[in-house]
Amino acid sequence: QVQLVESGGGSVQAGGSLRLSCVASGYSNRYCMGWFRQAPGKEREGVAKIYTGSGSTIYAESVKGRFTISQDNAKNTLYLQMSSLKAEDTATYYCAADTSPQRCIGGVGDFRFWGQGTQVTVSS
Repeated sequence: QVQLVESGGGSVQAGGSLRLSCVASGYSNRYCMGWFRQAPGKEREGVAKIYTGSGSTIYAESVKGRFTISQDNAKNTLYLQMSSLKAEDTATYYCAADTSPQRCIGGVGDFRFWGQGTQVTVSS
């Protein structure tokens, strides 16, 4: 059974930093992993994605230069280092993964495996 467990969320002032972690278990052939977020009253959106084999990364324009996605394959762990946080980064952050190259090209509706989410609150 695939399981993704996020941690590291919390409350921080604008300009601060947080690091989110996501531990994956139950499978080993994940093709990609990503971070998504959902703010109250808004749709879930992609934040960053990493192709686990090549290490290639993709970022949403809104977080480029501030967030960094990385992985530790030995620990089956995905990270999201968030810096220069803004109030608009406030959301529930979700870790997601998939084993299909086709699904990995897509977005929210394509990823099949999801964590339970971790709350990030940025106060201005």
